[in-house]
Amino acid sequence: MSKKSILLVDDDFMNVRLAQYILESEGYFVVRAATARQTLEQLALFTPDLILMDIQLPDIDGRVLIKTLRQQPEIRDVKILALTACAMKGDRERILNTGFNDYISKPIDITTFLTAVRRYA
Repeated sequence: MSKKSILLVDDDFMNVRLAQYILESEGYFVVRAATARQTLEQLALFTPDLILMDIQLPDIDGRVLIKTLRQQPEIRDVKILALTACAMKGDRERILNTGFNDYISKPIDITTFLTAVRRYA
């Protein structure tokens, strides 16, 4: 059985390092991107089983990027989970309404994080 692939999109080094460590120790193949541009470059090379994407990227807001991704036929059905520190009342609903399949709040809680990843990957 081949490893499931996850595109991890986040520009915060510590968040990426933690998430990648957790995912790889669970047997996932992780590809990283730090910007929307890098995300699009990676997606031109392969289609992951799951995308974990920060909302606040340095070049394009994640809520804008997901609209672009959902228009691409090869990405349209890929599950995309938001990784965000936005935890105010109504943020979850607003984020899900932009096209994300689910929402994982930061800082990452390992159990919650893995439960969500396993549900979608």
